[in-house]
Amino acid sequence: MKLDILQKVEGEVRLHYRFKDSFIEHVEIEFVHYRGIEEILKGRDLFDALVINPRICGICGHSHLIATARAIEDIVDFRITNKAYLIREITLSSELVQNHIKWFYLVILPLLEKLGFKKIDFLKALSKASVANKIIAIFGGQYPHTSYALAGGVVCDPTNLDILKALNFLNEVREFYSSFVLDRIEGFDDFLKKRGVLKDIFLFLKRKKLLNIAKAHDRFLYLEKGKKIIGVKELKADTKYLKEIKSSLGYAKSVTYKDKFYEVGSIARMMDKKFIKDLHRRYKDSLFTRIAARVYEIGVLLDRMEDNLKKLDLSEKSYLKFDRKISGFGEGVIEAPRGSLIHRVWANQGKIERYQIITPTQFNLSNGTKENPSPAQKAIVGLSSESLAELVFRSFDICSVCTTH
Repeated sequence: MKLDILQKVEGEVRLHYRFKDSFIEHVEIEFVHYRGIEEILKGRDLFDALVINPRICGICGHSHLIATARAIEDIVDFRITNKAYLIREITLSSELVQNHIKWFYLVILPLLEKLGFKKIDFLKALSKASVANKIIAIFGGQYPHTSYALAGGVVCDPTNLDILKALNFLNEVREFYSSFVLDRIEGFDDFLKKRGVLKDIFLFLKRKKLLNIAKAHDRFLYLEKGKKIIGVKELKADTKYLKEIKSSLGYAKSVTYKDKFYEVGSIARMMDKKFIKDLHRRYKDSLFTRIAARVYEIGVLLDRMEDNLKKLDLSEKSYLKFDRKISGFGEGVIEAPRGSLIHRVWANQGKIERYQIITPTQFNLSNGTKENPSPAQKAIVGLSSESLAELVFRSFDICSVCTTH
């Protein structure tokens, strides 16, 4: 047995490796922190959750805000205006873009560098991630920990000048992305003709014979769209089949869908795109497919943001009056940077009786058994070194505070 403690994951995580004949036979995942947000929310006003929940995470707090608002609105099947919906989608996409850029440049590239990949300057990338944050700030007033989204809509009323500013910021990020990371492509053959950091990673992993490593179960959940994907077969999915299981190690709860572990995230969301389909056909749910899906999604999100900004009807209302003294059950399901995020609330006369949060990292980084491993555990099995295992583990993008909340 070997113990490896990983830091810089919004906390810490311990990996307990079991080796056999110089290869990893099994790994146990232990998240050592506990925050108790679900317990803190009990007995509080429903709207308190809109302020507390974004503090779950300093990286994807906006996703928690939107999931919270949706959960509260779902109690009474409340419908916000299209303007409010589009603004939420724009800011949520902005958070995903900046998160993807930071993960790629600050997590993946330095680990690849340790394996022999060329050194990449990350400062320019960080400045562009900050530009994406500015788009959120236009509508939300600040980032992180904006609270501009309430049950009932949003409390901003943007002008045409705000939209122009957002489009300019978006184009600045897109210019960087297209020039340095990944230009517009159709499929795998087109990808091979292009330049960019992702192409360089592909060639590096090919030389190292690492293109086929880190395969998991090859099954995915895209819960905001009610989908599960097994291989390339798309089926319907329902959150009622999710189950949280207390881990035998640490404070995180494992999550299964119909008693099986599924992977969530960009690879699930991008599985209908030709480039990712081509990669999956060649390399399945490998390390490179996982990385490429998240990098490719940046371009998809930028296009979606531009479309939503241009569709905004500024004459519509941003907010509709919402009765806070409500009772019942509500569920908010969104797609956060790392995958499907679910917030569930049980309320009585405007007070929270129970609150449940299921995060993407619970799906991907569950602590399963040797016979029934989680996606991250299965991806690590068979590797020969802890440094390679760390790269694979971080390809799922670890967040301790989200996992334990």
